Amino acid sequence: MLLLLLLLGSGQGPRKVGAGQTFEYLKREHSLSKPYQGFKEDQISAVGLTNTSRFPHCSEGVGTSSSALWNLMGNAMVMTQYIRLTPDMQSKQGALWNRVPCFLRDWELQVHFKIHGQGKKNLHGDGLAIWYTKDRMQPGPVFGNMDKFVGLGVFVDTYPNEEKQQERVFPYVSAMVNNGSLSYDHERDGRPTELGGCTAIVRNLHYDTFLVIRYVKRHLTIMMDIDGKHEWRDCIEVPGVRLPRGYYFGTSSITGDLSDNHDIISLKLFELTVERTPEEEKLHRDVFLPSVDNMKLPELTAPLPPLSGLALFLIVFFSLVFSVFAIVIGIILYNKWQEQSRKRFY
Repeated sequence: MLLLLLLLGSGQGPRKVGAGQTFEYLKREHSLSKPYQGFKEDQISAVGLTNTSRFPHCSEGVGTSSSALWNLMGNAMVMTQYIRLTPDMQSKQGALWNRVPCFLRDWELQVHFKIHGQGKKNLHGDGLAIWYTKDRMQPGPVFGNMDKFVGLGVFVDTYPNEEKQQERVFPYVSAMVNNGSLSYDHERDGRPTELGGCTAIVRNLHYDTFLVIRYVKRHLTIMMDIDGKHEWRDCIEVPGVRLPRGYYFGTSSITGDLSDNHDIISLKLFELTVERTPEEEKLHRDVFLPSVDNMKLPELTAPLPPLSGLALFLIVFFSLVFSVFAIVIGIILYNKWQEQSRKRFY
């Protein structure tokens, strides 16, 4: 079944989008949409939120089997109308990862999500993240994913950790490109490493909320549809973003002392076909490490491997031999110097 989906690539025909010769193709192997084979809302109360072992962790296209296109991790669970990354409970984390690496050159990811809970103003958290990274299924402190990731992270942050910040209003959407050398600064809400951001009031809304990530000709654009008007609103636009191909799409969430329900209703990836000039073809060659033009990321320095016992012995042995050799040469030269000094006096 997986092989068939990969061969088909997309189940929909091309659709022209925007101005110019740009078409989009839905890529089913990188997409996910309802309905799912999971619990209904009334079944949650019967089972109890604390008994997560009884929640389904497998659905058509979602699960832990080798045929699933998407894998769940942590406290994530499958409902009939959405994938719940974390419930409105403290100290939970969950993730949803695509098992198929993406080799598209230009793409657009549309995320239909919902964040809601019982917490009042500034008493909820922590938000969710959408990923395009080299590594997958790696739990960690950055919205449920590993720190020092390699790739792109887009964060829907619902709780302000920095006490003295006043110029931005939360929830807040930001983006970060990392080559594995940077840490996400939680205490400052990721501000030292963000590419840009915007305020996005997305909690407890009674209409659908969407986020789109578009990557075309090394131009990263993030837009929101959160006003119930079915219109995209610009959030982040960054030129010169270089992302390697062959990375994985995923989404994750984490709760701490504060919590929320973080739900993914659908993920739809579209391949975008755009025309390039010969000059652009030369400039847009594949890269092997994420980077952003005019933004210097620290270079990775690989730690030296530990020396083996034999290598350490050889180093000590040859060091001693060299020392003895240097002492002998020094004695010989000193004796010759003394002998020449005596000859000058006679």
